[in-house]
Amino acid sequence: MTAPKANTLAVLPATKDQPKTLTAATGPQVLQPGGWPRPKGYANGMMAEGRLVVTGGVVGWDVAGNFPTSFVEQVKQTLENIVAILAEGGARPQDLVRMTWYVVDMEEYVSNLKAIGAAYREVLGSHYPTMALLQVVRLVEPAARVEIEATAVVSRDA
Repeated sequence: MTAPKANTLAVLPATKDQPKTLTAATGPQVLQPGGWPRPKGYANGMMAEGRLVVTGGVVGWDVAGNFPTSFVEQVKQTLENIVAILAEGGARPQDLVRMTWYVVDMEEYVSNLKAIGAAYREVLGSHYPTMALLQVVRLVEPAARVEIEATAVVSRDA
């Protein structure tokens, strides 16, 4: 009996400026199994050490509780709200390791991918953590078109 052949696993820096080894001083590292196609706009896996900062389901309302009417503007406001919550916990967008997106209309999401990508990069930069996207029947806030949960890991030295 022979052991199954193991896939190689590449550990990629979360950004091109970070070193390729994980230490307490580095941020999250992207995990990319060898031979797999590189994902675009998300990571297959992440590795990090440090303090967890977790959001609940965040929606795209402003401080007065008002929602933008466009889907893309709601996404942008949701991401800005996540950044504000992360800051309260001493985290930055580069510390994100996971995001779960809930949308009420998958077609609305898919038809706006370019604009969503631009809003994402404007708010969070070019750091892409693991992500999942689900279509749901509705969200608790009737005007919300998107809700996102986020998890960040702040390095122990930060």
